[in-house]
Amino acid sequence: QVQLVESGGGLVQGTGSLRLSCTASGRSFSSYTMAWFRPAPGKEREFVASIWNMSNRYYGDSVKGRFTISRDNAKNTVALQMNSLKPEDTAVYYCAAKWGLASKADIQYDYWGQGTQVTVSS
Repeated sequence: QVQLVESGGGLVQGTGSLRLSCTASGRSFSSYTMAWFRPAPGKEREFVASIWNMSNRYYGDSVKGRFTISRDNAKNTVALQMNSLKPEDTAVYYCAAKWGLASKADIQYDYWGQGTQVTVSS
């Protein structure tokens, strides 16, 4: 069983930056792909980013070049550095975990956090 707790959300002006963090409980953290999702029109959840290891990181098209995902296996944490934020990035951001290799499909993720709100003003 894995429990995920997000932090770091808040209100920021457009073009600003925020750093989200997700802390996981449980064993074998390094064996999990960690990801971030957010709700989007027409979808239950939009893929934002995932990380298996530093050589296997993937990003959604809408955040490429602006967001960076990283992880610290010694601390059981995953972070999402969000730069050049836009009002359309406003959403609740959810941390998720799945055993094994990366996926962009939310249905493949077994564990979810409660979410953290990010609001970007214009």
